[in-house]
Amino acid sequence: MRVGIVAVGRLKAGPEKDLVSRYLDRFAKAGPASGLDFSRVTELVESRASNAATRKREEAVQIEKALPDNALVVALDERGKSWDSEEFAAYVGDHKDRGRRDMVLIIGGADGLDPALRDRADLTLNLGKMTWPHQVVRILLAEQLYRAVTILSGHPYHRS
Repeated sequence: MRVGIVAVGRLKAGPEKDLVSRYLDRFAKAGPASGLDFSRVTELVESRASNAATRKREEAVQIEKALPDNALVVALDERGKSWDSEEFAAYVGDHKDRGRRDMVLIIGGADGLDPALRDRADLTLNLGKMTWPHQVVRILLAEQLYRAVTILSGHPYHRS
């Protein structure tokens, strides 16, 4: 299963981008043995509309265009389920085993995700009740993808 990330906004050079790259590189190297391939990060331009609802709607259109056909869509949103790493890994592994071709994780813009896009997602997850900057969300997501591969492969990286 190919795994990708679609994010509204651009991650600038710096330590956050370096950490994201480190974890995604680890995922890309470890994933194929477990049947998971990293496809790419797609960065989308933030809407400049004058109100939040319009911004979210415009960004949702861009996100939808970036999704592969029939992709498993996981949206990151504060209203989502709060899972531990093993639950997330099991979800990824289950869909891989069912033959899903693509999984895309979505990070919305500063205003969040359009409700229609959130409702369209196969799964909505939150990364905790606190608000995180988008740069940190990318780090957390990249690390959890790598962690999922290590859990699925029995690698000792994950210790609970």
